[in-house]
Amino acid sequence: MFLVLLLFVLCCFLAYVNWQVIRPLKENNENDKQLTAAKISGQLDQYIKNQNQLSQRVLSNQQVAAALSGGYHSADSAEGLTQSRILKQMMFEAIGPSVDIRDMIIYDLEGRAVSSYIGYPSNPLLLEAGLRTAMDDSDYILYQQKNGITAFDRAIINQNGQIYGYLSIQLDQSELQLPTEDVAVGDVYIMDQKNQLIARSQNAKEPDHLELTKANPESSGMYLDGDSNYIAYNHSASTDWTTYVVTPKQAVLGPVNSVQYLSITLISILMLFSFVYIYFSTRNLLLPIRKLRSQMSRINYSNLDVKVDNRSHNNELMALSESFQELLGRLQQSIENEKLALHEEVKARNSALQAQISPHFIHNVLYLISIAAQEGKNKAVSDMCKHLSDSLRYIVTSPYQHVSLAEELEHTRNYLSLVEQNYETDLEWEIIAEDAAANLIQLPRLVIQPFVENCIEHAFTNTDPPWRIKILVKLYNGIWAIEISDNGEGIEAGKINEIMNNISNSEAREHELHMPSSFGNMGIVNTVNRLKLMYKNRLFFNLYNNAGEEKGSTVQIIASLTKDFY
Repeated sequence: MFLVLLLFVLCCFLAYVNWQVIRPLKENNENDKQLTAAKISGQLDQYIKNQNQLSQRVLSNQQVAAALSGGYHSADSAEGLTQSRILKQMMFEAIGPSVDIRDMIIYDLEGRAVSSYIGYPSNPLLLEAGLRTAMDDSDYILYQQKNGITAFDRAIINQNGQIYGYLSIQLDQSELQLPTEDVAVGDVYIMDQKNQLIARSQNAKEPDHLELTKANPESSGMYLDGDSNYIAYNHSASTDWTTYVVTPKQAVLGPVNSVQYLSITLISILMLFSFVYIYFSTRNLLLPIRKLRSQMSRINYSNLDVKVDNRSHNNELMALSESFQELLGRLQQSIENEKLALHEEVKARNSALQAQISPHFIHNVLYLISIAAQEGKNKAVSDMCKHLSDSLRYIVTSPYQHVSLAEELEHTRNYLSLVEQNYETDLEWEIIAEDAAANLIQLPRLVIQPFVENCIEHAFTNTDPPWRIKILVKLYNGIWAIEISDNGEGIEAGKINEIMNNISNSEAREHELHMPSSFGNMGIVNTVNRLKLMYKNRLFFNLYNNAGEEKGSTVQIIASLTKDFY
């Protein structure tokens, strides 16, 4: 009866898996292939759209028609060279430095090449009757040339409908093939309206043996060919190209079959295990009863003093207690390992964040030294090199260990001395700190210098000298505070909100090392992150504009003294 019940459960389970798991999984796999074909087709549409915009930028220049109105000139003549130069200049202004095409060619009305952007050898433009009519009646046409290159052609026409020539953009084959490389399983084929191959994935076979003609050219969908390949297709109305994603049937149904076979295997194992477990459990339960009945049946007058064996062979409570103690030991060991791993992770993240600061500082200082050298300030170059040497020694010596505030202030003095050589008397700076506070406060390296550098780079852009920077260190009741102020133009309220939001977002993604795009973000967000790695929730950071006559902004850092950094 128990086996019959298990068989019934197996049938119900398989029916449930087939309707609720296998069928949706199969549909999802098929939909994924269709979405992949649609995605590739959309990328190609965007690429052709970019070329359409590029051609419009060229044709919108009225000098194109003026250059072609004089007719065709030989490339060896002065008129031809001038004509080619003018057209090349217009093409360069439209294309710009980023080139995602093979070439751009301008033809005259007879199909002769007048000018080429890259200068590849070009064939005469095919001006067949049908092709000419298609270019005159539509914005552009896409077709494959005899040399295998796909071309984007359109007529050069003015507002009155007069045609002066033709613009041909030879598409880059690598750009056409690039969307096909995103498919992990299966082959991708791009076919034009004449079933000519435009592009295919790198390892794809020739499409001759595939049944790529069953697709409806005006829709998208999926079908199964004679070789048991699932073929998902998507037709683009803008390019008139069809994208085919050919996937073997096993690759599509492999996960489905795996779920089905795994389900059958698991339920079969479960049935076998249940049968064995119930058999031995029942046997252990009935064995003492049978033994007692046997002993009772053997008792007679001569053996009334027989002892019944009532020893239990299943002391589950003792075994459970031992297992629980073992579990506690393993749990304690896991907690210790987790604490050690977290400690190492925090140290590694602190090192990585500090590594983002040092190269930026060295780059800026070397740039200042190069300017002083170009101006012939030998004494200034010598002093700046000494300060830079001291700064580099400060950075390189145990770069990822904490330092005292006194060492950090000394490094800041070296930096300001370097910058002062460039600004001369226009820059005034002051550092006010008690020796006891400076030696007591511990910080990561390169904490104050980025804020000072941010003041010099951004605060004084629209402010007349003298430019003043003041660093004030305060210590009272176990709390220390550092204020870095300037007399610049201040910071826009929106920029302050942006910086504070970046800091909040970086706290939410504390396991990510993020490199902000601008210097201000890097100098502030990065430094605050390193400080919070050290002080965690015992740190307060604030950024605000000064009130009153003294303009500028102030960076405020407040934290509690502690030796337990992590």
